Amino acid sequence: MSQHPNPSQARPADSTPSSPQPTPADIRRWRQYLADERAEAAVYRDLAQNRDGEERAILLALAEAEGRHEAHWLRLLGDHAQKSRPASLRSQFLGFLARHFGSVFVLALAQRAEGRSPYALDPNATDAMAADEQIHEEVVRGLATRGRNRLAGTFRAAVFGANDGLVSNLSLVVGMAASGVASGVVLLSGVAGLLAGAMSMAAGEFVSVRSQRELLAATRPTQITLAAAPKLDIEHNELMLVYLARGMSHEAAEHRVAERMGLLSCDCDPSLSLQPELPEAEDQHEAVGTAWGAALSSFCFFASGAVVPILPFLFGLTGVTALVVAAVLVGLALLATGGIVGLLSGTSPLTRGLRQLGIGLGAAAVTYVLGLAFGTVVG
Repeated sequence: MSQHPNPSQARPADSTPSSPQPTPADIRRWRQYLADERAEAAVYRDLAQNRDGEERAILLALAEAEGRHEAHWLRLLGDHAQKSRPASLRSQFLGFLARHFGSVFVLALAQRAEGRSPYALDPNATDAMAADEQIHEEVVRGLATRGRNRLAGTFRAAVFGANDGLVSNLSLVVGMAASGVASGVVLLSGVAGLLAGAMSMAAGEFVSVRSQRELLAATRPTQITLAAAPKLDIEHNELMLVYLARGMSHEAAEHRVAERMGLLSCDCDPSLSLQPELPEAEDQHEAVGTAWGAALSSFCFFASGAVVPILPFLFGLTGVTALVVAAVLVGLALLATGGIVGLLSGTSPLTRGLRQLGIGLGAAAVTYVLGLAFGTVVG
């Protein structure tokens, strides 16, 4: 959570503060911890306002735990706590996002912050506090995973669509320009690439997601055992094979057969086949997304990405100037999309952004060389 470890100090065997007379450096560090704990507790409370049920209770419990850590630093600081410090920039940024957005991005950032807690290396933090931070990371990871699952299908299509639009249309524009054709032809090619690519992406995502959902639906057990079991021959039937094929142990399958055949009066584990007439309470494949949602996201985000490389030509720029401006705009967009993926996946946004940038500009550079070669041959 807080970002000010002091690894030069060794952690004592017990959990008591190591020095009864704090140094000025200790006081500064403890004040920073105090400010960050207060800010992080506020983040969880702000997030809880936009949640209900179990998620709200979990976030409020995390805020309460940060309050216990805050009390620890208050005890150590004593009168020194009266002079406060601002929270770290990371904590302030998290607080801003939590107050105004309350999205999965905040949880992803909070997960990274919890994983960087310095308490395990700080002799003035208790062992319980260090353990708390490790558990908090897993709690926040679980909450963030719920949000990622809700976003996964449509978000995947959106990110891939935007990146495909950026890279493919930049490559197309650069390759056409390198071949020596007029700027009007380059612009027309870019517009055609935008429309063709957006339609292709939308159709592909629709078919892909629809097919995936159909495959997943086909793997769910049917409820045929409920209707067929009363009519089966008690001594000669394959009902047990049904449950073995579904992955149940031999003992559990025997018990389920006895239930279905009416030899036992209870239905001790109704999870595999019960109440077929009831509608599903929730989407069983929400992580895949819907076919129409994926198709629409792909179309819109591919188009939004593909329009970036042709913006300089739309505003009248030509030649090398237009290509340089297009490359800069696409580079910034690739950094942004890569950073967003990094945030959601709990990894470094900078690393993911630079990876996207390298791949995109690398593809454009190869296409530029091929365009030059093609233009030379034709010319």
